[in-house]
Amino acid sequence: MSLVLRQWMEESNNAVVFTGAGMSTDSGIPDFRSPGGVWTRMAPIMFEDFLASEYNRIEAWRRKFAMDDEIGAVSPNAGHMAIAKLVELGKVSAVITQNIDNLHQNSGVAAEKIIELHGNSTYAKCLDCDLRHDLADVRAAFFGSQQSQAPGCQNCGGIVKTATISFGQAMPERQMREAEAATMSCDLFLAIGSSLQVFPAAGFPIMARHNGARLVIINREPTDLDEAASLVINEEITPVLQNIIGLNS
Repeated sequence: MSLVLRQWMEESNNAVVFTGAGMSTDSGIPDFRSPGGVWTRMAPIMFEDFLASEYNRIEAWRRKFAMDDEIGAVSPNAGHMAIAKLVELGKVSAVITQNIDNLHQNSGVAAEKIIELHGNSTYAKCLDCDLRHDLADVRAAFFGSQQSQAPGCQNCGGIVKTATISFGQAMPERQMREAEAATMSCDLFLAIGSSLQVFPAAGFPIMARHNGARLVIINREPTDLDEAASLVINEEITPVLQNIIGLNS
């Protein structure tokens, strides 16, 4: 199967990569949806509840910083670096990601090549004036209040939230448009490390397949979209991606 994928990557004129949580597990970031994952241990805080309740905002920030402390510093894994190499070689035109960890950027992929569907957890933004906030400043304010107050915007006093898309929050319009355009223009679509259960993001692989692109699903476990794929590889993700690079080096 890997040999087929190598050949298809060589033949492709415009490949697109779509990544989910499984892409980053080799970097030490847990898959939230797998058995024992975060969402099996605690229910996510819905966006409307975050807005409505100071208590929920405090709890959201408590969870955020507790998770950051638990995971610690993370770096791109060899799979991220393989994708970055494919971008550098001109084989991959866009990286559409459900991940919020900034690891594609840290691997060297230019920001303009990355489409973040679910935002980015490495900084925060004011929901009112859109001012970007450094997490170190937000952390200092939060713990300075003894975790009794949710951080507010120093510019306008508005609600500050990680720059991620929460459950119940509208998807980012610009990124969705960019992802659709990239999907519709590709001839090879690689869905990597995603359960393909979260819509509308999970609709892009099907869109690519219906538009005539080859759809390859690389995931440790089967997905609900496997039957629609041109090729399914249920193996460890990093070695599969390194194998593609081996052909082009």
